[in-house]
Amino acid sequence: MPTVAYTRGGAEYTPVYLMKIDEQKCIGCGRCYKVCGRDVMSLHGLTEDGQVVAPGTDEWDEVEDEIVKKVMALTGADNCIGCGACARVCPSECQTHAALS
Repeated sequence: MPTVAYTRGGAEYTPVYLMKIDEQKCIGCGRCYKVCGRDVMSLHGLTEDGQVVAPGTDEWDEVEDEIVKKVMALTGADNCIGCGACARVCPSECQTHAALS
């Protein structure tokens, strides 16, 4: 049975949580990051080999020259409240959402 939530007015709805971000489709625009106040995702680098690297780490320093684009990465999945705001603003439809059962 899916998780149920309620609006302030008492209407029932099923939250859909962010499960995955497809780094190949993501354009790194940051729109999802801007509408999410829950620290669910952050901007990372994607190397030529498809490795997702967090900025400010030793790993980033090692591969910084190999980064071909910046993408959003799911870094705080447990913070997601399933509101779907990120999906509504994403121009590349790179996110997968699902209800919890």
